[in-house]
Amino acid sequence: MVTSPRALLLGVTLLASVSLLAFPAGASAQPEPAPVPELLDDFVPVTDAMLREPAPENWIGFRNGYALWGYSPLDQIDAGNVGELRLVWSRAMQEGYQEVEPIVHNGVMFLANVEDIVQALDATTGDLLWQYRRNLPENIANVTGTRYRYRNVSIYGDKIFLATNDAYIVALDARTGELVWETERADYRERVAQTAGPTIVNGKVINGSRCNPSSPRPGGCFITAHDVDSGEELWRVNTAATPDQFGGDTWGGLPRAARRHASAWMVGSYDPDLHLVYWGTGPPAPLPESLRGAGKADLLFTNSTLALDPDTGEMAWYFQHLPRDNWDLDHVYERMIVETEVSPNPASVPWINPAVTPGERRKVITGIPGKTSLIWTLDAATGEFLWARPTVYQNIMTGLDLATGRPSFDESTAPVSVRDPAFACPHLLGGKNQPSGAYRPDTGALYMPLNNACMDIAMSVEVAGPSDGYDVRVQVRHRPDVDPDTAPVGRLEAVSASTGDTLWLYEQRAPIYGSVLATGGNLLFSGDVVRRFRAFDAETGEVLWQTILNGPVSGRPMTFGVGGRQYLAVGSGGLTQGTGFLQLTPELTTPSGSNTLFVFALPEQAQESTP
Repeated sequence: MVTSPRALLLGVTLLASVSLLAFPAGASAQPEPAPVPELLDDFVPVTDAMLREPAPENWIGFRNGYALWGYSPLDQIDAGNVGELRLVWSRAMQEGYQEVEPIVHNGVMFLANVEDIVQALDATTGDLLWQYRRNLPENIANVTGTRYRYRNVSIYGDKIFLATNDAYIVALDARTGELVWETERADYRERVAQTAGPTIVNGKVINGSRCNPSSPRPGGCFITAHDVDSGEELWRVNTAATPDQFGGDTWGGLPRAARRHASAWMVGSYDPDLHLVYWGTGPPAPLPESLRGAGKADLLFTNSTLALDPDTGEMAWYFQHLPRDNWDLDHVYERMIVETEVSPNPASVPWINPAVTPGERRKVITGIPGKTSLIWTLDAATGEFLWARPTVYQNIMTGLDLATGRPSFDESTAPVSVRDPAFACPHLLGGKNQPSGAYRPDTGALYMPLNNACMDIAMSVEVAGPSDGYDVRVQVRHRPDVDPDTAPVGRLEAVSASTGDTLWLYEQRAPIYGSVLATGGNLLFSGDVVRRFRAFDAETGEVLWQTILNGPVSGRPMTFGVGGRQYLAVGSGGLTQGTGFLQLTPELTTPSGSNTLFVFALPEQAQESTP
């Protein structure tokens, strides 16, 4: 066990009573072990088999499984009774950004809050079982640039794993919240942190990282693996290829110290059969080519999908979606793993590899991995480009090489001047951003939360310096072919993973900046920036139910079962980048700051047995 003055344990006694155990410097006495709450007396350790095939009533991994589908087979709440949903409990959360997805294991919810707070709750009432609060360095959110943004914790064995704002991996005892070990991954003073939790694969804690664009850390950001029992680092992969590595010659001769950013700040997926983890990366810094000094170099491995061996970190393949990013169009979002018939329809899909045999069944990596909002489909074993298609309006890419998937660009959309902005679509908040899409196997459809928006983008400085960040300034704009007074901004699109056809499209004036949950009850759940949380028919897109919450609905909805009753949870009311789109809809406003988790269920007499 590793102890640290940065780690404080609060509220480890039953039901929210607070205890802080402290000893004077040099004292030999040790704190008494924290009591185990009754609900955790019979805690069942989480195994690899459980993570590969989660029990329907549990939600024990980010997006409910290695494939990142955001899908639950629970069907007690369905299209016929969703209108009867009622609030059963709510709980205030730490103020800050709301992007969190809880996990639930055997009736206990483990909830991450911003500022590296983890709580164990009774999942049926929200009552506190224990709480861990990390003692973070003062003003660290401004040092690292994270603003304390956070998304998830992970569970394995008898431990909860947290990747912290001060660049540590922390393991907590799942029964008590006590610190088991912690390992420093980087010096946070180099503006390195994490905003999402790890993927656990065969006893390894695998996590990406976020490096502020002004970070002086050479070689960009990184992905690491740590031993679940000790915290020992087992391997590390740089996301900006260094001069001595494969891909190192794609940085236009820039020295290692000038290869910055390329953050891998979301959660990776894992295929147990291929034994590969898939991670996405972000852009370089600074963004304008004239300030980077690398010319028109590709800059590997920015804006790429990386397929890594989870045992060694060795790269099996990579695919770069957007070389030479001048716009801050990260490609870090979920890589869904789907086995499907690959039959892209040329009427819907403009870019199809001519080597694709229509109707062939393949395991693919699919979804919208980046802010350009293209759907990309790659072979999961080899990274071969299969097909891609746009969703929202974009003017940056003029096409793709059909054999390789390499994009070509409209150079007039890139920022080249401080005074004269370029017009580029989509906006640097997306298209699609960190709110997660979903996949539903019953319909074979991808469900993607999107926004229609463009930007004026200009350089913010004439000469880049060592402490500069992205070095651009932007102004959000409507797309050029719409009436700005009535144009829809928010968009939820259902697309066949097999054919690429749009199955249905829902658009509204208000921005949509909430993730999507798909369920076995033929339902989708998602929220918007102006407080609406909705249930949609998964086959038609019809709105079946709606409630109004306390602020932007930007948390990640999830569902779980306890004692035969299905529950639905979503975080709302905190801060969200999605409010930036409200400049396009000045008639709409929303409150923010009152971060809350809401949990719904059917009235008890309306329940049927949970599968």
